[in-house]
Amino acid sequence: MGLVQAAKGAIGGVLADQWKDFFTVPDGLPATAALFAAVPRGTNAGRGSNTGGSSNIITNGSKIVVPEGYGLLLFQDGAITGFVAEPGGYEWRSDDPNSQSIFAGDGLVSTFIRQSWERFKFGGQPGAQQAAFFVSLKELPDNRFGTQSEIYWDDGFLNTQVGAVTRGSYTLKIVDPILFVKNFVPASYLRPGQVFDFTDLDNAAASQLFNEVVGSLAPAFSLYTNDPGKGNRITKLQQDSIGFAQSLSAAVEQAYQWQSDRGLAIVKTAIVSIEYDANTRELLKTVQRADALSGARGNSNLQASVAAGMQAAGENGGAAGMMGIGMASGMMGGMAGLQQPVAPAAPAADDPVAKLKKAKEMLDLGLITQGDYDALKAKALGL
Repeated sequence: MGLVQAAKGAIGGVLADQWKDFFTVPDGLPATAALFAAVPRGTNAGRGSNTGGSSNIITNGSKIVVPEGYGLLLFQDGAITGFVAEPGGYEWRSDDPNSQSIFAGDGLVSTFIRQSWERFKFGGQPGAQQAAFFVSLKELPDNRFGTQSEIYWDDGFLNTQVGAVTRGSYTLKIVDPILFVKNFVPASYLRPGQVFDFTDLDNAAASQLFNEVVGSLAPAFSLYTNDPGKGNRITKLQQDSIGFAQSLSAAVEQAYQWQSDRGLAIVKTAIVSIEYDANTRELLKTVQRADALSGARGNSNLQASVAAGMQAAGENGGAAGMMGIGMASGMMGGMAGLQQPVAPAAPAADDPVAKLKKAKEMLDLGLITQGDYDALKAKALGL
């Protein structure tokens, strides 16, 4: 009885697999899907009767439509046999006997006999496995990261170690689909009906990526803030999505070899929040104050601060108030001397005594006569 059922199944399967298939993207696919099997459309709008074909066999002459932004991976018995990166319609062709079809011009008698015998040996099932998978070539969004406690890094701008709690998201791109499938995708996702999604909380491989990104945040912050090309400004992190993404991608690559081993790369980041620890916040306040007190703006701020101090000292009254005014006045004088050029002192008024003394010295030295001295004396005294 078993032999009869096997033969019946083999012949029935051969007949069903003669139909050409039309493979497309499955319905209800999430926007973050990275890898999924192409599905045959046995019926469409009530038309078509190709519903009994084998799930692991693609008939010769079947058409596979590759949409924009996706690549097509072809599998034969578990091995990748082809890859297509351009959108369009493609026709399946294989030398495997299970793929042969009378509708593809592979002959009638030889096709039935060979396939029936091969399937009979496997209990009525085809002894081959063929599959087509779509892989996303787009940026895949909504990959989130975050830290529960502070991470610390050496900051080139503040010239010390700083810390922060941060969260955000990044876009991920599959840059080498073959490497991605061979080295990273678990075998459980290489089956019809399964969708590999980086945002799926039940996807252990995606969870591993999340942990590696969090582990790379501190080196990424350090790379960014110590790069002179980025301006060494810690406050630029939230404004530079591409620049920080490059630093994060470099840190991930250095630690975990995403691109070289897995065919993955981080493209853009969006830092939603950075909450600095108390020491870092105090450092940032000091730096902001120093920035505000530099240049012409600093001159105005300092003079305003001195004026406010003098006013406050005067309002206090009494000796303490007067002391405050004196100190403020001295400070103002010092600041004015530092901030403005000092005017040259006015020449002293003519001193008649000094003139007479100078004339007497000249008379004693014989440089002038007694008459000259008497004339200078009369002029100095206004006689």
